[in-house]
Amino acid sequence: MTFFEELQKQRWDDHRYYHHNRINQFLHLLSASCFLASYLLVFYYPAAAALVGWLLAMVLRQTGHFFFEPKSYDEVNKATHEYKESVKVGYNLSRKVVLLSIWALVPVVLFFKPDFFGVFTPATTFSAFINNMAIIWLYVGLGAILFRTVHLFKIMGVQSGLVWMSKIITDPFHDIKIYHKSPYYIMKGEMYDHMDDWYEEATFENKA
Repeated sequence: MTFFEELQKQRWDDHRYYHHNRINQFLHLLSASCFLASYLLVFYYPAAAALVGWLLAMVLRQTGHFFFEPKSYDEVNKATHEYKESVKVGYNLSRKVVLLSIWALVPVVLFFKPDFFGVFTPATTFSAFINNMAIIWLYVGLGAILFRTVHLFKIMGVQSGLVWMSKIITDPFHDIKIYHKSPYYIMKGEMYDHMDDWYEEATFENKA
């Protein structure tokens, strides 16, 4: 597959396996909007970008995955939850638990080690503490992307790793494109996406 074809396939697999629930889709729409705000803030106020990215965008996104997305047998794709977890290119739920645990431990470690092992001048005010914490969160996020990308280089190849990194970075734009109608479906009472139209459009699968 070309780079673009693999990008489309990774996006398609991510959507069809992990985004059946309309509330999950709506939360991804909100999350994507927050991530775009974070993308703008990172050039002017990196700490604020990290706070928006983690406390708003990531919390909304992962709430959809952990609490609304069904874990039962996937009739649309004829796949078990266990199978989907095993073939997930990026962070499956188990990996996300590890990542979110690291994220949650950052303020605890910073509280007991205000200089964060010599990285910062110890904060003397609450706002300075929040700023230091947010900067660490920013690097945790960037590190998570880089770590999984390099890991994919080893297990799937360089192109697959670069495709996944490109997908993650551009997901906010793509999520807005494909989930902007989710509030409409929710108001109609349609809680699950059966993806009939998506299967018709996913012709690139035949080229794999």
